[in-house]
Amino acid sequence: MPGTRRSALVGATLAVLLGACAAGPTAPTAPSSSPPPADLVHVSLGDSYATGYRPADGGAPAGSRRGGFADLVAERSGLRLINLACSGVTSAQLREEPGCTPAARALDAPDPAGRTQLDAAVQTLREHRGRVGLVTLVIGGNDLAPCARAADPLGCASRAVADVRTNLAAVLPVLRDAAGDAPIVGLTYPDVFLGAWVSPEFTDGQSLARLSVPLFQNFFNTALKSEYEKVGAEFVDVTATTGGYAPLTEVTADPTYGSVPAAVARVCALTYFCRYTDVHPTAEGHEVIASAVLAATG
Repeated sequence: MPGTRRSALVGATLAVLLGACAAGPTAPTAPSSSPPPADLVHVSLGDSYATGYRPADGGAPAGSRRGGFADLVAERSGLRLINLACSGVTSAQLREEPGCTPAARALDAPDPAGRTQLDAAVQTLREHRGRVGLVTLVIGGNDLAPCARAADPLGCASRAVADVRTNLAAVLPVLRDAAGDAPIVGLTYPDVFLGAWVSPEFTDGQSLARLSVPLFQNFFNTALKSEYEKVGAEFVDVTATTGGYAPLTEVTADPTYGSVPAAVARVCALTYFCRYTDVHPTAEGHEVIASAVLAATG
């Protein structure tokens, strides 16, 4: 981390009241003129994981965009959330595509006003310079997602990871310059492809699940971590946090799918992939991701 890293999750000011004592009548105490505590902000960037999108599922209304990990992190850190994320964006679109439709934004998100997400972030970070408590970025999932159904999944993934790495190499130094010494946390994803093990949508889902483990562990996440570390950012390996690296020989009894690898059961509980072939986290999944971010910033 360049410069002296601030602790962004602590209040910025302490009001000290001084009383004056004198012989005879007590002099009145002047009212404190100390400023109120600084309004520290959490700037959230990325895709639908950051907006908090969830499909319709019982208590979650269709297109729910509240209660995502970014909301949870900001609330539990005492920060004001400025969520600039846009559902559906790739790593290239984050820095190249202007605008974000209201349906794709997080609830209460500011209008990007025709700017790219990166440009909106730079402006926001500069406007709040000295009051940025945290920056989070989760991106790359929409680059990789089409590879689940590609004829050559590994070749597709190789190209996708190269694109993500190129775009992060362009984006992260710009964010670091705008954020100053504020902590930046980059995230990856649960290995949702593990859910193909039980999904009827895939003719050979178990093979795809087996391929996905080394893809995430040794390729995708390694590339992301390398780029984040170049700018002194923390990297949260959500794949590891959600059990994605557990050997597929470790099985458990899942109430819905029967005897399956524990890693598969875990991703079925934390995302909607096994039920709907939908990559988004459940409420429990967002809780797990938020806890990992808070652990990294604590």
